[in-house]
Amino acid sequence: EVQLVESGGGLVQAGGSLRLSCSASGFTFDDYVIGWFRQAPGKEREGVSCISSSDGTTYYADSVKGRFTISSDNAKNTVYLQMSSLKPEDTAVYYCAASGSYYGLAQYEYDYWGQGTQVTVSS
Repeated sequence: EVQLVESGGGLVQAGGSLRLSCSASGFTFDDYVIGWFRQAPGKEREGVSCISSSDGTTYYADSVKGRFTISSDNAKNTVYLQMSSLKPEDTAVYYCAASGSYYGLAQYEYDYWGQGTQVTVSS
């Protein structure tokens, strides 16, 4: 059974940091691209970042470039999203997802999704 489990969300003040984790199981982790997405209240879900587990290539949305860092620990089948200089507009439910054949932030290309973790940034 494929599972993606996010953790690490919480409440933080603007300017602070959080590290999200995405723990994966049930598929060959090294063959997949893992992406982070977020959905703010009343808004559509948007792509944040992705990483290729096979070669470590990363991609970031412009809105988070320079503030967020994605990384992968293949020995633990886990992807991290280090978020720094957080802003109130980063408040959202953050989801991780896995794609076996696509590198990018097009949501419909992702095969498996986690349940999400809430990140709230207070001003």
